[in-house]
Formats: sequence, C-alpha cells, structure tokens
Amino acid sequence: AAATKLDLPDDLAGYFSLFLVREGVDENLTFVRKLQDFELPYISITSLQSSDYHIVLRKSYWDMAYDGDVMDNRVGLNLLYAQTVSDIERGWILVNKDQHRQLKSLQEKGSKKEFIHLGQTLKYYGYLKFDPCITDFPEKGCQVIVSAGNNELNFHVKLPNEQMKEGSFKVTRMRCWRVTSSQVPVSNGTNNPCNSAKCEVKLELAFEYLMSKDRLQWVTITSQQAIMMSTCLQSMVDELMVKKSGGSIKKMLRKRHNDSVHRSDSQQAVKSPPLLDSPDPNREQIVKLSTKLNSVSLRGISASNSANDISGDDFHGNYAFEGIGDDDL
Repeated sequence: AAATKLDLPDDLAGYFSLFLVREGVDENLTFVRKLQDFELPYISITSLQSSDYHIVLRKSYWDMAYDGDVMDNRVGLNLLYAQTVSDIERGWILVNKDQHRQLKSLQEKGSKKEFIHLGQTLKYYGYLKFDPCITDFPEKGCQVIVSAGNNELNFHVKLPNEQMKEGSFKVTRMRCWRVTSSQVPVSNGTNNPCNSAKCEVKLELAFEYLMSKDRLQWVTITSQQAIMMSTCLQSMVDELMVKKSGGSIKKMLRKRHNDSVHRSDSQQAVKSPPLLDSPDPNREQIVKLSTKLNSVSLRGISASNSANDISGDDFHGNYAFEGIGDDDL
C-alpha cells in the first residue's frame, strides 16, 4: 500500500520494508523491528499509544550493487537519496570536511545519483546502527555500539580502561547464533527475586565465531534490540544465498508473488480499502514524496575528525585469517 501511494513500481516494492522505530531525545531513532508481511501497520502503531513510535520506509537489502536497480526508477532514486541524506545527518555515515563539501555541492545541483554514488564510498554506507549496549568481547561488561551492514556486525567497543576499539564480525564466519530472553530484577539496590512487578526482560544475541582456523568462540551482546540484530543477520544470509545460487531480488520476489497468486486464485479479487485516517489529529498528514524531498538538507553533518569519532586500532588480529575464505564455513 505504501509503495502504491508513492508510485513505486511493484517490481521494486520488495527492495524496501516498513520498520517500527522509536524516536528519542535529539531525534535519535531506535529500530524496534521490521514489520512482517502479514502485519497491519496501522494497528501496530496505534496499539502502542505513544507519539514516540513511527513507521519508516527503508531499503531492506544490504548489497549496494542492488542500488543500481532502484536508482533506475525516479521514485526509487528519491527514496534512496532521502535515506542516504538522513543517515548522514544522523551520523550513521561518516564524512570528513572535503566529502561534506562535495555532498553539499551535488545536493545544490540536484545531482541525486552522483550524491548516492559518493555516499557509497563513505564509511558505514547502508549500515543500520543500534543503541549502545553491552558485550562480553573482548572483555566482559564492555560498552559497545553495534552496526549491521556489509554482511557484518561492526563493533565500537569501550574497554574498561576507557580505550576505544573497533572491529567487525563477518556473517560468513558465524557458525550459528541464538537469541535468549530472561527475567532479571529491576535494579533497586536489593537482591529480591523476580516477581511480575519488579522484573524486566533481558535479551541477548550470542553467535559462535571463527576466530582462527581451528578456534570457535561465542560472543554475546546484551541488548533490547537483540531480535532486530538477529533479523539483520538472517536477511544477510538469505541475500548471500540468493546471490550464490545465481538469483536476484527480483527473481525471488517474482517467485513469491506467483506463489501468492497461486494460493489465492480461487478467491475473488477485491480492491484494498482506502487508508484509515489517523486517530491522532496532530500527526502529520501524508504528502507527496517530492514535496518532502524539497526540504531535505544536510544540516547537522559534522566532519569525521570531530572529537566524538572513534579512533584507535582494530580488535586484536582484525580477524583477517590466512587461508580461510568466506566459503569455508
């Protein structure tokens, strides 16, 4: 329905997905989860009864090679451009002063394709950034910011000695992963056992990683976004398998569409009902995408050499293992 409203062709609709997000202070976005195909977004968003939650449209693939398919269409190009601008503004994509100047120049000229092409060369293009959380690697209890993209989980870790480290875990070197949940007492200075009123759910994502040719090790991330992280890993694997078999997103979507038509060929086709009016009169009304993009700017972009940028060496060994290829697992 969203794709139709934006005039996005059916064969490109599957390149995008709807995500439930929560907007925090300073307009920071927390990705809660990707909406399912069977889900009614209207019900999902209104049942939360909070203006902090929104639904965003975002590309749902990882390989930037697919950007070419999307950019061949005007609406697809506009969506990809808007996402790239947003990620730069939020600091998810890192730019230095010279790159910032080039981006501004391309934006002023209205050169959206060239803008995206330059964006593809920048660090963390296409990555999804998660809220700060806790990991047990390289040491227990380390604070970490996890980002998913380029078929990896990227770690910015703050060690107990305040030193910052950066490293990446390739999905092709993950043997398996799991998400677990447990109830823990709310921190109130007591050691009382859990009860329904004083407990919170703790989520953990753990994956077994090939650290060296003959050494596997479990790495655990404690985060309320653990399920979302797991979903990202699964979609990366799915995409890699499709490419390895010589397929493409379009072929995968076409097969899914044909299966859907086959299942429903005995049912009478009906038109989708009109979009329901928002129960919140303060919510912004739907406007054309072109109108929205007119107000898109690069405000708030900071140079990548700011004091807040992560520096320092990668994790020990950087996981570049001699003689091990991505197909070895």
